[in-house]
Amino acid sequence: MTKPRVVIVGAGFAGYHAAKNLSRIARDQAEIVLLNPTDYFLYLPLLPEVAAGILEPSRVSVSLAGTLDGVRIVIGEASHIDLNAKRVDYTGAEGEPGGIGYDRLIVAVGSVNKLMPIPGVTEHAHGFRGLPEALYLHDHVVCQIELAEATDDPAERDARTTFVVVGAGYTGTEVAAHGQLFTDALAAQHPRLGVRPKWLLLDLAERVLPELDQRMSETAKRVLDGRGVDVRMGTTVKEATADGVRLSDGEYVATRSLIWCVGVRPDPLVADLGLRTERGRLVVDEFLGVPGFPDVFACGDAAAVPDLTRPGEATAMTAQHAQRQGKLAAHNVAASYGQGRRRPYRHHDLGFVVDLGGTDAAANPLHVPLAGLPAKAVTRGYHLLALPGNRARVSADWLLDAALTRQAVQLGLVPANAVPLESASPELPARH
Repeated sequence: MTKPRVVIVGAGFAGYHAAKNLSRIARDQAEIVLLNPTDYFLYLPLLPEVAAGILEPSRVSVSLAGTLDGVRIVIGEASHIDLNAKRVDYTGAEGEPGGIGYDRLIVAVGSVNKLMPIPGVTEHAHGFRGLPEALYLHDHVVCQIELAEATDDPAERDARTTFVVVGAGYTGTEVAAHGQLFTDALAAQHPRLGVRPKWLLLDLAERVLPELDQRMSETAKRVLDGRGVDVRMGTTVKEATADGVRLSDGEYVATRSLIWCVGVRPDPLVADLGLRTERGRLVVDEFLGVPGFPDVFACGDAAAVPDLTRPGEATAMTAQHAQRQGKLAAHNVAASYGQGRRRPYRHHDLGFVVDLGGTDAAANPLHVPLAGLPAKAVTRGYHLLALPGNRARVSADWLLDAALTRQAVQLGLVPANAVPLESASPELPARH
């Protein structure tokens, strides 16, 4: 009998763990194909440490071929899914067209930068969803400090040493927290600079980390304030130009750095399916199945998975949910061809962690609020456990950063035009 072919589109938290668990469950009873634009799984939570020069980029990039035994890896960007013909079309690594049929399909395409209709933002802001964006931001920050030191114009120096982050959720808060420490370290290496670089963190919400527990929010705000980050709640960007931003309160801030962390939206491929969506996410049942297509499953940021603990709501777009849903998708796909019984998605939050750089973090493991060194230990321990590879290398980088002066050079590998804010593939540099 021919093995059923399971095609998984996307190797983020959901797709990667779906492939890993299905390989274990299937035990050669199914052919598993993973389609992804890159040959690695990106551990997104540690990207701020890549931008800040703490971790090497390869540390947060886990090889698919090296960690997914029994899974066929196809490098390509999905361009179209024909649900009736049961076929996924894609563009290969060198631009060549390709296609692959499936018996079961798991849609785990993840998310891209969320856009807002604000004049100038698309042209002048950069997001923070992929490795190219983190590499660009690292080089950009170093470049601005070097150019600021070289100029004799005080206004230009102030603009180049001002960094504006929009969005005070997980990503924006960590980027601003790590960024202030990074530019302080850079300033110490450039004594002619003469000014302390400053970071602004903006959000329309009432508090930083609005999606998390109030105590974690207060810890993060206290650390940011103590570090000198200018946190402005109830404020956002009204207009952006090449030389600065106009804020919603009317103030103009001269800057060459606008970092867009306002959130994410599902990959555009979801809308192209022509199926029912909820806030851009593919509607699925509690078993992660797509109504009307019993051979199609969806999970992670691409899917509006019912939250059985909060009737009427969908689960949040977080890495924790994506990882758990990926594992369940693998189980339910196996059940669909006779291996086991399908299960609904139920979750119990184990707590959250936010790394604030240095010796600071905010965490609430099992809903016990922690700050300072205990939170830092829990945060780093969590990341090491969640990483599917490279744990020793990440630990080594952390130790080196604690013991040595941080190196800060521009490699110039990712130019600004390679990381446009409006991109369906933030995991890849744009081709021009």
